[in-house]
Amino acid sequence: MSRFTPLPAGLRFGHPVVLVATWFGAGLIRPAPGTWGSLAAMPFAFVIVYLLGAPALALAAFAAFAAGIWAAERYCAASGTEDASEVVIDEVAAVWLVLAALPMSPVNWLAGFALFRLFDIWKPWPIGAVERRFKGGFGVMADDVVAAIYAVIAFILCDILIGIVI
Repeated sequence: MSRFTPLPAGLRFGHPVVLVATWFGAGLIRPAPGTWGSLAAMPFAFVIVYLLGAPALALAAFAAFAAGIWAAERYCAASGTEDASEVVIDEVAAVWLVLAALPMSPVNWLAGFALFRLFDIWKPWPIGAVERRFKGGFGVMADDVVAAIYAVIAFILCDILIGIVI
């Protein structure tokens, strides 16, 4: 059963920091806010790639990364935490980066999504080290980008070994 995380004192749902940091509220859903945020990013990715192509999605990922540094910094300060779990703009930017690198098909995008979530949750080296090393908004965002890179590399290796590209 899902439930919602309350917002930090002083922030209301319509505030730009909340909308960006929680990706329009997806990060407020419990359990697994990172997965909800990643899922909520998928339809936007589809529309961007369909209308403008994969390079536009990569640019959107970089824009989300920049906006995420700003929003995560402010949201986490308001919540009194270093990395509030309801901040999911990092997952949005990272999953867009993964999807921009993959051929567009349901199987490929599902595999990319699953690989990203695996590495984001597992945090093998250096993902965990990046998470510990960097603080603030950049720190919130950086480890997910490394997880995205791992996901793309794993996808390529899977494609070479078992041919999953459709």
